[in-house]
Amino acid sequence: MTQGRTDLLAHGLGGSTDLPIPVTYALIGGAWALAASFAILLVAWKTPRLDASRVRRVLPGLTRVVDSPVVRGVVGVLSVALAAWVGAASVLGPQDSSNALMGVFYVLVWVGLVPASLIAGPVWRVVSPVRALHRGVCVLLRRNSSRGVATLPAVGVVPAVVGLFAFVWLELASSDPGLVAAVRLWCLVYVLVLLVGALVFGDRWFAAADPFEVFSGVVARLSWLRRDRESGQLAAVSPLDNASSLPVRRGTVAVIATLLGSTAFDSLAQTPFWKDLARGAGDPVVARTLGLLACIAIVGTAFWLAARATGGVTREERAKLPGLLAHSLIPIVVGYFVAHYLTYLVEKGQQSVFTLFDPFDRGWNPLGIADASVNYTLSSHPSVLASITVLAVVIGHIVGVTLAHDASLRILPKRHVLTGELALMMVMVLYTFLGLYLLFGA
Repeated sequence: MTQGRTDLLAHGLGGSTDLPIPVTYALIGGAWALAASFAILLVAWKTPRLDASRVRRVLPGLTRVVDSPVVRGVVGVLSVALAAWVGAASVLGPQDSSNALMGVFYVLVWVGLVPASLIAGPVWRVVSPVRALHRGVCVLLRRNSSRGVATLPAVGVVPAVVGLFAFVWLELASSDPGLVAAVRLWCLVYVLVLLVGALVFGDRWFAAADPFEVFSGVVARLSWLRRDRESGQLAAVSPLDNASSLPVRRGTVAVIATLLGSTAFDSLAQTPFWKDLARGAGDPVVARTLGLLACIAIVGTAFWLAARATGGVTREERAKLPGLLAHSLIPIVVGYFVAHYLTYLVEKGQQSVFTLFDPFDRGWNPLGIADASVNYTLSSHPSVLASITVLAVVIGHIVGVTLAHDASLRILPKRHVLTGELALMMVMVLYTFLGLYLLFGA
């Protein structure tokens, strides 16, 4: 492991010795909590209760502000300016893990998208500098940004799956994820692919191909805020109702499997088992790539098989079940991100923000924060951190079981609801057990 990776990508997880209870108890307790919640749902939740179209309150005032051309224009200009600022820092700043690009790329964007999307919905659509750049180019060309020169094929979000894998491969499998030149090249390819695609297919290309936009959109299904289908205005909603509104698109299951599987591999890569295995595998990049692919494939295949394991449906209906149940994995994704990246976001995030004000290492101090230090309160309480980690994983799975149960009541034949749910339940218990084991027990 390189020093750049060690400094930037160390996530600061609490260890098994930091848990207030033995790790074995945490593993068994998490599995039992999931099983108990499933049993309670079977008794107390006998009819579908979630409604993807239900809203609690329409928010016309907030909609006017967010949709204002002035606000959108200012946000677009600022996002492009920030991207240019960070891009310049990637060339002229220090060429190590302290470069501003590294913190923005790995911390503020990748990990920061999770809390931002939970709080404000699919924010990347609004703050994406490439979307803003595309709008600006279209203004210069005097063309509608929604129109291209060709019709976008029915690709779903498959292009975004490729982008997501490219990101997690760079972070977890490449020879040096802390290399500024490698991250700079990744970002350059990202901008070119999205901008050229948008000029060819129109701005629908972003919803299909931008890995950050698709990631933000998936997580935002657990937000309290979304667009009302009827009025198009922003509205306050129940996160559970919102989660059930995840559209079934080609590649959706692969997106979630990539997010879950890559996080699992990140934990697996820190275990003695993997380190011993990788030493005898020859090329470490090949070994990590195969390990990453295997984790993603195992997570995705296990869910795909469990979702289809029911009777009383036709072949066509069975093929649709993984997509119809995919939203039940969203809280599990969020739970693992909280468990895995919490200290990384809180502590590395502070340093990343500080770096933005002096990205060229010239001693600038515009806000008087040059001497500010990172607050390590979270890391200094490892037992609290370890407890948060366990709770995030377990709560994420319990919410996932709830979503799966409600969806099963809606889409499975009544006689086969229980047997159809059991397979999903077993997979989620397995996810819980292995997830906690990789985080602590290994």
